[in-house]
Amino acid sequence: MRFWQKPTPWQVGTILIFGVLAVSTAAIFIRLAMETAQIRSVGFSLFLAASRLAIASLLIVLPQARATTGIPARSRFVLPLDSQAFYYAVGAGICLAVHFATWITSLSLTSIAASTTLVTTNPVWVALLSWLWLKEKPGKMTICGIAIALAGGMLIAWDGSETLSTPNPLLGNCLALVGAWMASLYLLLGREAQNRGLGTNGYIKIAYTTAALVLLPLPWLFGGQYSGYPAAVYLYIFLMALISQVLGHTSVNWAVRWISPTLVTLGILFEPVGASVLGFFIFGEMPQPQTIGGAIILLLGVGITAIGTRDRDPQTSTTG
Repeated sequence: MRFWQKPTPWQVGTILIFGVLAVSTAAIFIRLAMETAQIRSVGFSLFLAASRLAIASLLIVLPQARATTGIPARSRFVLPLDSQAFYYAVGAGICLAVHFATWITSLSLTSIAASTTLVTTNPVWVALLSWLWLKEKPGKMTICGIAIALAGGMLIAWDGSETLSTPNPLLGNCLALVGAWMASLYLLLGREAQNRGLGTNGYIKIAYTTAALVLLPLPWLFGGQYSGYPAAVYLYIFLMALISQVLGHTSVNWAVRWISPTLVTLGILFEPVGASVLGFFIFGEMPQPQTIGGAIILLLGVGITAIGTRDRDPQTSTTG
């Protein structure tokens, strides 16, 4: 199967599952880097975010630039390229930069379970954005799911149980929520860029590079640096860039080209489950009862929202 050919439902599902599993490792690599460096600061979090995107961009751009040498730029795109597609991709990259800046910082302040659960509430925000932006009024099932998800999110966000590993859960949870908003915009803008003729490869090159350029100067502005850390820190960043970003995010971006964003975000709901399990076995991190209860309610609400939106979204039939 070639990337520009319409895939079968099982092919989309298989690649999406692989992508979600790969993305689930990001929180673990981030926490491992923080534990190794013994640093939990905004500057260090921005260093991780910027390095992740910069390495991912190089891993994608350099091999493809060598492979396409001598090929006219416009002919590298399979579909007719809309002039606005580039700007949608740049906008998606900016949203991706803010997403990583806020979410990675949240992992230094709150638990892995709370952070990854809140940051994967995309179906709720995609539904609300579609209502406010695209004037697509949600159905009763979607509204019910949003209400349930918000109730669960409030339980998590207001869990003030501070521990050594979660020094400021309220702030961390709020940052994870901002990360979810930015990820929702990133998905919608990315889908629009690809619908306007920008292939997945072209899209991720623009979006990832834009995000890296936005993030690169920020660590210095917040007291961070790019050198002087243990070698293991750079290894974790490279693995995060390769596995979580290049393989994981790219698979999700490819899937969102063929099916509704709400279906993709429904699959992403398995990320907090995988990340929380890994966090328990690697760091012995057991979420607080309020966080566990809130996460269950929130994921239930998000699932209902995604299913309700799917039933009303005619584009979901593209996978059939």
